[in-house]
Amino acid sequence: MAAVFHDDGCLRECRDPDQIVGLRRDFALRHHMALWDVIESCDIDGASDASIRNAVPNDLSPIIMRSKIAHVFTTGAKAAQLYRKLCVPLLRAHGLDGMPMTQLPSTSPANAKADLPGLVEAYGCVARSVSQAS
Repeated sequence: MAAVFHDDGCLRECRDPDQIVGLRRDFALRHHMALWDVIESCDIDGASDASIRNAVPNDLSPIIMRSKIAHVFTTGAKAAQLYRKLCVPLLRAHGLDGMPMTQLPSTSPANAKADLPGLVEAYGCVARSVSQAS
């Protein structure tokens, strides 16, 4: 995201795990972004998305109703699938059925198709969406 927004906010030089959390939070606030997982909990083998079972969704409706969130972006096919299957029904139940969602490529090292220039290009829609909403 730093490359997408042309703002590394000292993230590259930071090696202190406690400090990096604050830098990432500041980055998200500076660019009017909210980051949240689609699922609250699940059973999973290692980091394999294909093994996810018993997924419990995060109910995003309270956050969306109390904020100016205008677009949801998911990272990877599995996150998009789980968002449509688990989160959209919760949003609809709260009258939030018009929330647009865009599936972005996964940033996982397991995604062999992902290189930094390609990810920066694909994630450019996030920066454009945020700038339109601001």
